[in-house]
Amino acid sequence: MMRLLQFLALPVLRALTAARGVTPTLLLLALFGSATALAAESPEADSLPVLTLSVLQFGTAHWELEHLQHRQLDRAQGFELKVRLVADLSASRLAVVSGSVDGAVGDLLWTQSRYAAGTPYLYLPFSAQIGEIVVASDSTIEQVADLAGKRIGVAGGPESLGWLLLQQVASQQGIDLARTADVQFAAPPLLSQALRRGQVDALVTYWHFAARLRAEGGSRSAFALADLLQALGLNPDLPVLGYVFPQAWAAQHRALLGQFERALRQGKTELADTPAYWDSIRPLMRAEDDAVFTALRNGFVEGISEPLDAERIADLRRLLSLTGAKPAQLMPEALFFRAEQ
Repeated sequence: MMRLLQFLALPVLRALTAARGVTPTLLLLALFGSATALAAESPEADSLPVLTLSVLQFGTAHWELEHLQHRQLDRAQGFELKVRLVADLSASRLAVVSGSVDGAVGDLLWTQSRYAAGTPYLYLPFSAQIGEIVVASDSTIEQVADLAGKRIGVAGGPESLGWLLLQQVASQQGIDLARTADVQFAAPPLLSQALRRGQVDALVTYWHFAARLRAEGGSRSAFALADLLQALGLNPDLPVLGYVFPQAWAAQHRALLGQFERALRQGKTELADTPAYWDSIRPLMRAEDDAVFTALRNGFVEGISEPLDAERIADLRRLLSLTGAKPAQLMPEALFFRAEQ
């Protein structure tokens, strides 16, 4: 910008110097001093703190962050949100582990595993949606005990939270599902196809895949994984997905995280109360028809949880213990973000 001003001003400077005897140096100082003052007064000069997040391009977190940016809720809270889209979960985790972004979406078990490995992350709640047990519409499966001896597809692998919860509840009923059922682990889209073709009797899958299956017809929810939390004596409204930030970075940016949490809360309230806001999000949802779109929208809203309090943090830590975390390596309460009251 300064070079452009200098290029444009030189002819004028020569003319004024010749006509009035004013030195070029004084004119340049006056001209560029005024330009600097104008720049200092411009809104662009008041740079906001920036928060950079890595999220899946078609992930559910992208939905709410797109709304947050579209409504400029970040700027209303005094910061600027930048979103870096990635194609898969591994890339998102690598981005936050490498420090190329400030935070990313992570589930509770991944955050616990990082803490146990010596790299703690602050956990800021995102969603209480865990998933569902989906079966064919004409299936006789209604409860956990009915899964014994059945073919069960599990999305996410042996360490997925849904599968661990299901085994815990079955164990309380004297059932060892890992031994009595035919268990298949695979990617969610492949398992959805397997259920449609009758190759599995039940599917433990993420909520948005379950929503699509139900909306398409031919399948139903036998029970939600939140029901399993209740069976274990836990609050079913536990945010098992969160935004994760390296502890050292989070400690230095507590105010920024508070601004982010308030913007998120406002965005979630708007998305829950005003269906029209979903029109701009729909292209990100890959909803083939209105039924799928409605199921995805309703599922997202159902997953909005209240801010964490001491009781629900205690339940999250109990959940981690039930799913295998060692007492000496359990994430401390301080790593669960609590909003200012």
